[in-house]
Amino acid sequence: MSGEAEFRRIAADIRRRIEGGEWSPGQGLPSRAVMAGEYHVHEQTIRLAYDLLRRSALLDGERRKGVYVAHPPAMRTLTDVDADWPYSSEKTDTRPQTATDELAGRLGVPAGTLLQHETIECLEPGGRSAMLISSWWQRRRRPHASAVAELGVISLSEEQAHALGLLVDTLAYRVVRTRLDVHGAPVETADLILPMDRWTIRLHSS
Repeated sequence: MSGEAEFRRIAADIRRRIEGGEWSPGQGLPSRAVMAGEYHVHEQTIRLAYDLLRRSALLDGERRKGVYVAHPPAMRTLTDVDADWPYSSEKTDTRPQTATDELAGRLGVPAGTLLQHETIECLEPGGRSAMLISSWWQRRRRPHASAVAELGVISLSEEQAHALGLLVDTLAYRVVRTRLDVHGAPVETADLILPMDRWTIRLHSS
């Protein structure tokens, strides 16, 4: 079994044990060394399994100070799709992409146009992944005056699920946000991917 498949298998088994009541919220899990011995793997494999469970909000705690079963996380509420993320974030992909028919329509450019792109993983203060934001724009980023958004639901791809610590095909909110200049022309568009177990959406009427 590959190293990646092994740590995911162990993470799934630890999840099963937690859900079965072997460890309660707030209770610490055994050290990586102890768990490595139990599962007959290297400590690094246990670290990866613990990290995956931390990202999926099942475990909490610092990497070097041990981990414990997390208390159920408070749900965040999205009210402003154009607000900056107030905590830390990580850029996970900055490769340019060609415009698909959908992106071309959103940005008002011909399909196949080379677009600048970045995907950002927004992190909770404890290090959990809260949201993915993938943005596309042409040439250089330009200031925007307003934004419009559409709300939908998607099944997570393998890459998205891996980043969010969830299973492939888990349902998540997808907010399509398009930023507009003062003339109402699109200057940037983005997909905000929000796990349903971590977010509620609150819409304001005008």
